[in-house]
Amino acid sequence: MTEFMSQTDAFTWAMESDPRLRSTVVTVIMLDRTPDWNVVRDRFEVLSRALPIWRRRVVESPPPAPPRWEDAPDFDLSFHMRRVCAPQPGNLEGVLEMARVAAMADFDRARPLWTATLIEGLDDGGAAVLCKFHHGLTDGVGGVQIAMHLFDLTEEPRSLDSVQAQSGHPEVNERGLLSGYADALRYDLGLVRQAVTGVAKAAPQTLFDVIRHPMQTVASAGELTASVYRTMRPVAETGSPLMTERTLVRRLAVHEVPLARLKEAAHRSGGALNDGFVAGISGGLRRYHEKHGVTVGDLHLTMPISIRTEDDGEGGNHITLARFDVPVGVADPAERISETHERTTKVRNERSAPYIQIIAGAMNLMPRAYIGSVLRKVDFLASDVPGVPVPVYLGGARVRMQYAFGPTIGSAVNVTLLTYIDTCALGIDVDTGAIPDFEEFYDCLVEGFDEVLALAAD
Repeated sequence: MTEFMSQTDAFTWAMESDPRLRSTVVTVIMLDRTPDWNVVRDRFEVLSRALPIWRRRVVESPPPAPPRWEDAPDFDLSFHMRRVCAPQPGNLEGVLEMARVAAMADFDRARPLWTATLIEGLDDGGAAVLCKFHHGLTDGVGGVQIAMHLFDLTEEPRSLDSVQAQSGHPEVNERGLLSGYADALRYDLGLVRQAVTGVAKAAPQTLFDVIRHPMQTVASAGELTASVYRTMRPVAETGSPLMTERTLVRRLAVHEVPLARLKEAAHRSGGALNDGFVAGISGGLRRYHEKHGVTVGDLHLTMPISIRTEDDGEGGNHITLARFDVPVGVADPAERISETHERTTKVRNERSAPYIQIIAGAMNLMPRAYIGSVLRKVDFLASDVPGVPVPVYLGGARVRMQYAFGPTIGSAVNVTLLTYIDTCALGIDVDTGAIPDFEEFYDCLVEGFDEVLALAAD
């Protein structure tokens, strides 16, 4: 089967011509003991049948059609699933070092874009599962949906029959030499047909609006144009005079904060959980700049915003990347939360949001250098993912905690919040070219969250 990428995914794929903009996601699942390997392997086998994209590779299309997902003719589950002994040190630090290397390495693009590695023999008797996948396979919400195919709600694993979504292997049909061109032609003709149909439907109403309300129609068109420009515009320079370099070297770390306290702190300041989360990162960035004697005001933030609907199936990437400035220089954490909430709300209601696929399609026709310029000068990236609210198990082992490390895609640091039960687990992915003194930055980040949590201390 062939399925064309969405224009937003095609944009993500195209920008990876610059390896600093790769969209590799790494997750770490910490377990209290070594799980049953056969159960874990069988669950991934079932998952790859239930969601065919996990057995597909990306194939380029004749332009202007976007790349397409095609069934991988040589799918081998044992290539994607590995089992290794824990490195030294045999603790979370050693696991994060493996995750760091995985985050920096590209995929074998002749195969489906994911791997899963069981790390056995941690010093405390525990184990870990290190998953690596391309963002095109799924977003954060979709990733949690997928995880529930793997997890159990009790220590006793469900029978394979109860999680079997399909029987037999998906059929992989041989494709002819010119099949890609035929698919691309059908795709291009479909776009032309949709455009003509859309214009035909919209023209009468547009003409009516111009006649009845000419000034309002012109103003509305102007607002939409301005919104589109804000979405597409390149960022000429970083907001930070300190974090300016971009490299291929990464450092990973984790931090945990209580979910209830972070929510309460945000609500007391007129914001939501995500606003408290962004304010915590902002506080850490302000402190980091002050440690270096640098004054900082607003910094550029990239934030993934979900456009997933109830009609969308499990998995898949249904996000758009919003770029806007946040008040990092505001010292009062409550004021910072309130101002962040106001700016985030405005971005979520951008007039251009319904047209994001069209905008992405237009950007895909632009030079790759322009695509990189849209993101390479962003200061930081923050992503908030609602995770599993109850204890879960994998292959008979209890899940202690889950961490997600999103890609920096041109920013100095990405902090990803993934909730598990009553904890916000923060996955911190730093470009060490931008932030060479990693330990000092980490301490500042912890202090930034502490000052936000203090709003709920009583």
